[in-house]
Amino acid sequence: MGNLQLKSIRKAYGTHEVLKGIDLDVKDGEFVIFVGPSGCGKSTLLRTIAGLEDITSGAIVIDGQDVSITPPAKRGIAMVFQSYALYPHLTVRDNMGLGLKQAGSPKAIIDERVKAASGMLSLDPYLERRPAELSGGQRQRVAIGRAIVREPKLFLFDEPLSNLDAALRVQTRLEIAALHRRLKATMVYVTHDQVEAMTLADKIVVLNAGQIEQVGSPMELYNKPANLFVAGFIGSPQMNFIEGARLGLTEANTIGIRPEHLALSRTEGDWRGIITHVEHLGADTIVYLDTEKAGLITVRLFGEHGFKPDETVFATPDRSRLHRFSPEGKALAETA
Repeated sequence: MGNLQLKSIRKAYGTHEVLKGIDLDVKDGEFVIFVGPSGCGKSTLLRTIAGLEDITSGAIVIDGQDVSITPPAKRGIAMVFQSYALYPHLTVRDNMGLGLKQAGSPKAIIDERVKAASGMLSLDPYLERRPAELSGGQRQRVAIGRAIVREPKLFLFDEPLSNLDAALRVQTRLEIAALHRRLKATMVYVTHDQVEAMTLADKIVVLNAGQIEQVGSPMELYNKPANLFVAGFIGSPQMNFIEGARLGLTEANTIGIRPEHLALSRTEGDWRGIITHVEHLGADTIVYLDTEKAGLITVRLFGEHGFKPDETVFATPDRSRLHRFSPEGKALAETA
């Protein structure tokens, strides 16, 4: 079992409140990802779950037991850090089994668990090597393996892929996804990378200034953002925001439209404008457009298109995909 409940979690350093009353339920077997801008409190929240930071008030409950003042080693969790945190003088085998050895587990059990974890992570050929002889991706797999052998109730990941290059990030992300499916374990994961969040998570928690803005599946957050912050944070390129009055739409203070929900034409359309810049990405073409009605907007076109800077073009939004927001920034209704 790996149920987690956070009840009104607050964390303050002196007068500075970092976490401002976090309430969250994580079900057994869920893969939950915390995202948000730098300084929003996502890593601090993960560290409070691990017991590496004390909470100021509230309760952390794992499988029905309040562990708020329980030492980290007795919470039934295992944490994978950004920095790998491997012992350089130990082999891969010894790094993976060290936690069990320190806990006094029999050698036979340690060997059995290390063998199983190394097989899952394709580390068998490297068991007698030391960290200096491994690539960054292999070191991160060792760190994950060290967590697996402990058979924790809860896996915690603190930006585990941020030190890897782009190709290794993709490979390791796929390995973590496959590992979750195989173990059916509860995982809580912190990242600043939207792609990681959208592709790995069962449930995303968007944090801002120490508070939860929205909780939901990746597609719920993408298609039905609760407010302007979530709408602007989730999605790349960012959603376009336009003053409702500018478009003659009085029912909303702000209108949002994602770049891929705009069509572009050289002959006709709703918003006439001049192209200021074009990014040719192969699979996509990103067009930046200065329009008379909507101001500066971004259009994402699938595939390669021959638009060039200084061209006059027309953008037309898919009106069924418009998002409407109140003066306070709250979503007024589903897309209509």
